[in-house]
Amino acid sequence: MTYAILTVLLTVLSLASQSAPAAPPGTSSSSQSIPVDQANAQKARAVLDQAIKALGGDAYLNWRDVTQEGRGYSFHHGEANSVGTQFWRFRKFPDKERVELTKKRDVIEIYNGDKGYEITYKGVRNLDHKDELDPYLRRHRYSLDIVLREWLNQPGIALFYEGQNVAAQKETDQVTIMNAKNEAVTLNVDINTHLPVKKSFTWRDPADKERNVEEEIFDDYRPIQGIMTPFNTTRLFNGEMAAQTFVTDTKYNQNLSDSLFDPQAVNSSRKH
Repeated sequence: MTYAILTVLLTVLSLASQSAPAAPPGTSSSSQSIPVDQANAQKARAVLDQAIKALGGDAYLNWRDVTQEGRGYSFHHGEANSVGTQFWRFRKFPDKERVELTKKRDVIEIYNGDKGYEITYKGVRNLDHKDELDPYLRRHRYSLDIVLREWLNQPGIALFYEGQNVAAQKETDQVTIMNAKNEAVTLNVDINTHLPVKKSFTWRDPADKERNVEEEIFDDYRPIQGIMTPFNTTRLFNGEMAAQTFVTDTKYNQNLSDSLFDPQAVNSSRKH
């Protein structure tokens, strides 16, 4: 990705008004050439607008909560290290999530804002920051829904169209979105369906200073209540498969109560 044009892109409107030559007599301003960087950003925005429309438009942008069932698999160095775990997931946009694991649903993970908890028969445990909570919060901050529903509405956003390439065995348009904090996400959007098929971002480990790449691949989209929903998601870490989820059922806007995401209330209800 090339970000050298960022400063020019953010100031192109003012520069254009200061340095662009006046149109010859009888020539309308609309016939002047659009600056290259501005045209690139407009192309990127058009790709993203098509993606949002393909995902469901207003229905996608305004869903409040989602409930899902399925099975998840974890991997170590690209090799499966489990036979899969059944899960029930409840999300309330933008920052509440609850995951119930195992057939008995007796292991519960709750994420509420920047806090994370595990609830078992032993009670409530705060998730370890380094190994459990921080990776989740990082993935959430760069998640597809946060990028498309929040980042794009923030001031200081920069968009870069990076051409067409093959991603997840599909021909795609590639776009990078950079926010005012210099955080960037790259999306690959299917040129035929206009649905996102891959999302990636990079971050540097504060301990070893190594650069890491996290990717998600979205597949098996199905229309649910007017929202195109990926039923298969594969997550990669530095090119190796890290996790895979297969959803079997999805429901939107079930009016989930905030109490579902209160660890103490959940733990108390399990004792009765």
